[in-house]
Amino acid sequence: MQGLDDRDIKILTILQTDGRITKAALAEKVNLSPAACWTRLQRLEDQGVLAGYEARLNPMAIATFAEVMMTVELEDHTHECQSRFEAGVQDFPEIVDCWSTGGGIDYLVRVVASDIATYQEVVERMLQAGLGIKRYYTYVVTKPVKHAPLAPSLLKSALSKT
Repeated sequence: MQGLDDRDIKILTILQTDGRITKAALAEKVNLSPAACWTRLQRLEDQGVLAGYEARLNPMAIATFAEVMMTVELEDHTHECQSRFEAGVQDFPEIVDCWSTGGGIDYLVRVVASDIATYQEVVERMLQAGLGIKRYYTYVVTKPVKHAPLAPSLLKSALSKT
């Protein structure tokens, strides 16, 4: 993978906060010609640095939802058990994020359901699906506190270590 320079970092920083910016406006903000900016965008996409462009929805502005963080511990830590769980969570549209973790739990799962009763139905379906869940804990989200893009200083710091 070709390294990222300051202009690439500036492009990434802008796109994290304004994914709808036009290519012409982006080129102007990073002081590049539209063609040169387009070439950089293509390279960043081809390298997998830009994984996609999406809108971040506020579910609570649409309707009342229950957002739940769930920690999951698997019955065992074999590759087969992990693969079964990871494949199985793909079948649950209420699971909007799932991270494999190190430490005391195996997975952190974010579930958005219409209400707590529906969340419990999701859990019951997960248990019935034989995903290898030994134990789980539920944490109801009461309010969002912070969501932020990767800071340019973090990107620069990480790149200086490679």
